[in-house]
Amino acid sequence: MRAHPFARPLPRRRTASLSAAALAATIALAGCSVDAASGGADGSETVAVSAFSVMESANKQVFEDFTQTDAGKGLSVDDFTTSYGPSGDQSRAVEAGADADVVDYSLEPDVTRLVDAGLVDSDWKDTPTQGIATSSVVVFVVRQGNPLGIKTWDDLVKPGVDIITPNPGSSGSARWNILAAWAHITGDGGSQAEAKQFVGSLLKNTIALPASGRDATTAFTDGSGDVLLSYENEAILAKQSGADIDYVVPPDTLLIENPAAVTTSADDTARAFLDFMTSPQAQAEYAAAGFRPVVDGVDLPEVEGANDPSDPFPAPEHLWTMQKQFGGWSKASSEFFGSGEDGDPLGIVTEIQQQTGKLGES
Repeated sequence: MRAHPFARPLPRRRTASLSAAALAATIALAGCSVDAASGGADGSETVAVSAFSVMESANKQVFEDFTQTDAGKGLSVDDFTTSYGPSGDQSRAVEAGADADVVDYSLEPDVTRLVDAGLVDSDWKDTPTQGIATSSVVVFVVRQGNPLGIKTWDDLVKPGVDIITPNPGSSGSARWNILAAWAHITGDGGSQAEAKQFVGSLLKNTIALPASGRDATTAFTDGSGDVLLSYENEAILAKQSGADIDYVVPPDTLLIENPAAVTTSADDTARAFLDFMTSPQAQAEYAAAGFRPVVDGVDLPEVEGANDPSDPFPAPEHLWTMQKQFGGWSKASSEFFGSGEDGDPLGIVTEIQQQTGKLGES
């Protein structure tokens, strides 16, 4: 049975611890990787991983740990061929032919796209975690000391507050951010009209919409903006990397759940790696990188960069979920983010972006 997202891991260990151009570039890079079925140039087995950008740092130790297991025996870290980038761009690249055995994305529709293309089995969610590999929450990243006193969503729409968030057209993390803002209104009984007005005000205060969550973090740490909407794990990673920032977990926020699956061409080693991603051992490594565990029994380390390293993942007062607030991604994806092209309905957020002129980078 799947654990409650914020169940206390036991025992606790306290030790230190596309645009067309983008699509083409991703495919070109992925073409340099080697299909697991054929093996590497030296005849060794490989596992090709396609993932959203914030997983790049988190995966390094998990790859290493997997090579020490019976299922990963004979592999080295170099046998993992990787492609990282905005979640939607990564998914579209695999759909277009980029090599992948394991896909690890920001949100469910990026896996569903591959199911529709016949590249991922339709039963990919039939796992103990319903296909979820990592989780987080939407937070506010602020300048050190929080000079503007940002505490709640309502603070973000005040005059003079400059916001950075990724572009919902390419970035999965951006969609979580925007829906968290929407749920701030509707979760407390507000109307859809009020939610539209609030998201419009939020976007009017937004000075940049970079292509990915990682690009947004880079823009903020380079000095742009007063507030960055981000994953909690991305904020923790930035602090671990020495960024001069703080972050705020607002009283109400949205639970982020990141899915992973294997492609239909994946071999047993890739399937074993997918299983390993949700093992207590791997989840402890992901926790060290700032992700909230998705299973019970995780030996949780102190998390460097967290607001409280010994208690790194506090439960918000109100935690919204995709299913309860939006009816799941299958409903919300087109309703909020439809492009309005090729028979795709124009989504609510897409329309607000057009109305405010905040179309962002892609």
